[in-house]
Amino acid sequence: MAGGRNESNEQRADRNWAELLQELRVTQTGVQILSGFLITLPFQQRFAELSSGYRVVFLAAFVLAMLATGLLIAPVSSHRLLFRRHQKDVLVDTANLLAKAGLFALALTMVAVAMLIFGVVVGTTAGLVASALVLAFFLIVWVVLPAALIRRHRPSPPSP
Repeated sequence: MAGGRNESNEQRADRNWAELLQELRVTQTGVQILSGFLITLPFQQRFAELSSGYRVVFLAAFVLAMLATGLLIAPVSSHRLLFRRHQKDVLVDTANLLAKAGLFALALTMVAVAMLIFGVVVGTTAGLVASALVLAFFLIVWVVLPAALIRRHRPSPPSP
């Protein structure tokens, strides 16, 4: 019995892998759409009007989006390389780290995109404020909230 369930280590690894794949399906679609959007921007007429500062922000967003895409798709490649090698536990652990890194890159991409869009449409100050708010949002929803839930639902020690 592992993790409070009546399942073998292999069953737990299979369940964890299936859950991780479902999460990756959701994130991969979003990051690929965002990446596709960013790929089209340099081919728009107004792109040439961007200041050098906003071009740097765009390039940072683009690189981060490509990084996020690669990290979020990497577990599939790892699965192909480890397929039938009885390494599911290693695969799940590695894919978990890749997914976390991919989500981190995705959050930074969204911060840069907020800076770019608000900065171009409203101005640099608005871009900085928007990007700070987006960063705060992701920190709260993706880090602080889960940490609070873990603390809140941690089993209390037995009474003496």
